[in-house]
Amino acid sequence: MAKRKTESEDVIQPLSDIDKIIHEPARLMIMSYLYVVESADFVFLRNQTGLTDGNLSSHLSKLESAGYVDIQKRFKGKKPQTMLKLSNIGREAFEVYRRKMEQVLGGLSEK
Repeated sequence: MAKRKTESEDVIQPLSDIDKIIHEPARLMIMSYLYVVESADFVFLRNQTGLTDGNLSSHLSKLESAGYVDIQKRFKGKKPQTMLKLSNIGREAFEVYRRKMEQVLGGLSEK
């Protein structure tokens, strides 16, 4: 006999298939900032997130490997500048992530 799902299990279910790449707190911050701007440079993102250079770089590499972030290195005068933006895939993935989180959080009842 199959066990019947409770209402709370229906609400929480979307969490089981949440995008773990985005869900990590530092990457969620990065994705959130990049979602609301056309593009940002590395220094701006570092200052906004409070991450160290190495930590930000590591998380950006994971997001780039997933196809979520486009990274472009260029020079501004003689100084190197790293520009970052969400790819189309990244923007879609973030929208799916946001909808699932809204579904879960909106479905929780207050006690």
